[in-house]
Amino acid sequence: MDMPAEAEALFAVSDSLFGQRAWWDTVLSAGLSSETMPCFLLCRLAGKPVALFPMARNRDGGALSSLTTPYTCLFSPVLDPGLSEADRLGVFHAFGRFCRRGPATRLDALPAEWDALPAMEAGARKAGLAVCRFAHFGNWHEDVAGQTWSGYLAQRQGALRETIRRRLRRADRLADARFTIVMDREGLEPAITAFEAVYARSWKEPEPFPLFNAALIRATADTGQLRLGLWHIGAEIAAAQLWVREGCRATVLKLAHDETFKAHSPGTVLTALMLRRLLDQEAVSEIDFGRGDDPYKQGWARSRRQRIGLMLFNPLRPAGLAGLTRHGLGRLCASLRGGSVVAPAAADAGEAREARPKDRE
Repeated sequence: MDMPAEAEALFAVSDSLFGQRAWWDTVLSAGLSSETMPCFLLCRLAGKPVALFPMARNRDGGALSSLTTPYTCLFSPVLDPGLSEADRLGVFHAFGRFCRRGPATRLDALPAEWDALPAMEAGARKAGLAVCRFAHFGNWHEDVAGQTWSGYLAQRQGALRETIRRRLRRADRLADARFTIVMDREGLEPAITAFEAVYARSWKEPEPFPLFNAALIRATADTGQLRLGLWHIGAEIAAAQLWVREGCRATVLKLAHDETFKAHSPGTVLTALMLRRLLDQEAVSEIDFGRGDDPYKQGWARSRRQRIGLMLFNPLRPAGLAGLTRHGLGRLCASLRGGSVVAPAAADAGEAREARPKDRE
């Protein structure tokens, strides 16, 4: 990825994997279709780079969108932390003027709690764009600061707590079972082979970008963020999970188990083993179950936050006005059905591209 040297410092600002250089390098090398053309929009104030917008458009000149993938759990522009509120508004006004060149811009996976979100919306409106929010996906997480594994387990619902204890006792009695974790380049390539083998034997549908997981594992091994957990039964890998540690937060990005070992509940066992290690040995303060509202996540994490999307429509272009009208009709229909007025952008083909197979235990 070619980037002005003066802009490189912006990557160090983000405390999330999804805003760091390693993530974007992985997306560019292994997470995009041949039809997608990435572009990084750099904004300067007084000649100094202060904001970076990772964006994409189809090579046929299609609508502008955030550079998000089926693997993206969080997206936001990279901003200089020293920006005042007025400077933020100026940055997002400039971004809105750029977006005004086309009929519509779609931004996915934004945190609803992001403190710069009001300035982004205000800047886009100031540029003459209509701003529409939609619900994208949920993110389950839990504050575990100061907790040990035993304390965390005691707070689970009774049925899950007893299931975990029972399954761990059974796992401990398996003479040929063992848990390993890979965090750096030592033993990495065999671990990647094992991860991909168990993934292929699981219930999962084929990956939309088959090289992405291995590329991300290698990238996070180099940054020290990797936590690749494997549960072995004999010579076979029964379950595999890809976690990353971002500061004091641990996030699970991929998990799979071999259906052959279903009787041993390998997914439950490995999740418990990973969390026990992360809490007791690494003292993480937050656990994060990534992208989506899969039912099993609500047992392991008790808090939910919303990831939203923004549609920025240019009403002065026919296609932009048509998109704005469709979005308005979608909101109206949702309200009449008694649902959320934060409606999905139902007419936008990008939602289909962002869909992913659901993880489950």
